[in-house]
Amino acid sequence: MSAAITDAMVLAAGLGTRMKPITETKPKPLVEVGGATLVDHVLDRLADGGVARAVVNVHHHADQMERHLAARTTPAIVISDERDRLMDSGGGVARALPLLTGDAVFIANADTFWIDGARSNVARMAEAWDPSRMDALLMVAALTASVGFDGAGDFAFAADGRLTRRAENQVTPFAYAGLAVMPRAAFEAAGDAPFSLNRLWNDAIERERLFGLRLDGLWLHVGTPEAIVEADRAIALSAV
Repeated sequence: MSAAITDAMVLAAGLGTRMKPITETKPKPLVEVGGATLVDHVLDRLADGGVARAVVNVHHHADQMERHLAARTTPAIVISDERDRLMDSGGGVARALPLLTGDAVFIANADTFWIDGARSNVARMAEAWDPSRMDALLMVAALTASVGFDGAGDFAFAADGRLTRRAENQVTPFAYAGLAVMPRAAFEAAGDAPFSLNRLWNDAIERERLFGLRLDGLWLHVGTPEAIVEADRAIALSAV
């Protein structure tokens, strides 16, 4: 059994260009949906799943993000400052690595969240993580259990849980739902240049070590102003 995963990296530094004009005056993670900001929805899910500390990177409207996050105590918040340079998803984790503890960490997008089913999906991910077989474990959502996502899917899902990329011009039934578990060792030699997590995931696919866990519940992808309305409606219906 692997050790408990206590730390998370929350990727919140992006420019949110698809969310304009809202993001001209505020960062995308502070957009409100269902009575709470996107970043608070994500942090609440992490806390419910046992995460004690979250490192959040900031760049766009960074001062607003820092003021907002200062009010949170659970999980404990640590800021990774990217005001000088956007590091992309993988580079953001690599820069924040000295702030993260544990052999493995959660990596969460700050602009997507989910309504849990019977159990915490964060806890399910922690239980499913097996570093002897996996270089990364991604939470994937069935497109039929998603709101606000209009893509063709990201991955094909094998019977043993391994993931492979969607081929060009192909539609696959699963999309990455914005939560992953990865070992800190994957980032220790990355340096200080921006790069995407997709680079590491593609390497993991080549080694047959990229795995997925299907989300139990409803995934809410809030990428545009129009998607806010859809997400608000879905949250209201889930509370009935």
